[in-house]
Amino acid sequence: MVDPHGGRLVERVCGERTRRVITEQAREFPCLPIDADLVKDVKNICFGVFSPLEGFQCQDDFDGVVGHCRLANDVPWSIPVVLDAGEGFARSVKPKDEILLVTAGKDPVVVAKLAVEDVYQYDKTEYVRNVFKTDDPKHPGVKASLEKEPWLLGGKLDLIAEVKTAFARYNLKPRETRYLFKKRGWKTVAAFQTRNPPHLGHEYVQKSALTVCDGLLINPVIGRKQPGDFTDEVILASYEALIDNYYVKDTCALTTFETEMHYAGPREAVHHAIARKNLGCSHFIVGRDHAGVGSYYGPFDAQEIFKQFPDLGITPINFRAFYKCKKCGSVVSDKICPHGPEFQVDFKGRVVRQMLAEGKIPCDEMRPEVAEAIMRYKDLFVL
Repeated sequence: MVDPHGGRLVERVCGERTRRVITEQAREFPCLPIDADLVKDVKNICFGVFSPLEGFQCQDDFDGVVGHCRLANDVPWSIPVVLDAGEGFARSVKPKDEILLVTAGKDPVVVAKLAVEDVYQYDKTEYVRNVFKTDDPKHPGVKASLEKEPWLLGGKLDLIAEVKTAFARYNLKPRETRYLFKKRGWKTVAAFQTRNPPHLGHEYVQKSALTVCDGLLINPVIGRKQPGDFTDEVILASYEALIDNYYVKDTCALTTFETEMHYAGPREAVHHAIARKNLGCSHFIVGRDHAGVGSYYGPFDAQEIFKQFPDLGITPINFRAFYKCKKCGSVVSDKICPHGPEFQVDFKGRVVRQMLAEGKIPCDEMRPEVAEAIMRYKDLFVL
């Protein structure tokens, strides 16, 4: 099985006694409310999904990631993982202080303790141009970044309380996925990232990866998405239907990756690969326009970027195009089908969405069991 990114699986979770003492003394600490996305970042850091990070990035790591996709110690890292704060709070703390991160709203829950190591400002325009390759505020990742506070706090975290989502039973930590893979005898595992229900093209890609790997991890993103994206409930139900009906037993696992989508295209593809490497995956499936949005990135930019990281430690499996060929009579890729475009039928997400919304089964694009599982839900899309 592959080693964790950076060589060590991070686990920063307080014991019961420490948790109780800190919770009882919470009023003695400065407290910073954080939103649901930052709560997920805290969890991913403290359970090792974001190994080798032990906390929110300090300025030397931040500058390296923004400028060169490298941490200060030269380990590959492509998306900054940072904690923003307003000027008033930022100026009230200094290195060596300890603060508590709490959930926002009424009845806040103490999530984690942050040992402050760095307090710094940053250039938002430079940040978005480097990370997203655009400063267009219509880009959802740019918009969210420009709305962040102007100061950043860096330092090591210790998890005090795990805030669980409605889908906690699907959310395995790296230590748990690695145990599962070992128990099943999987030495090589291909990870599939998704934020959509599966159509026949997705199934083709996944099963193609299974021909070269011992196991498959289907790992959908659960968290904030764009309006119009499928809901988390729909995605999970659709994949359960596919796995139950069309996969050999114990060749596939379904777990969730709790995080927000940044829609950062190539950089986010690398970020997603690193997280799956920490889960124990040896291979990562990269399709057309991975983590993209609109026309901000080329269709295969997310595949090309992996050439910049020969030391990443996880192998990309690239699929440039897949479609149904009327002459072959099956789903194929451009590597195995010699026939021209007159025989090719592309998978059109817009058509699939429209048919599902109308209560129709898109038989040419999707397994009927998958479509039926989706249509059991009244609300299919994020509003």
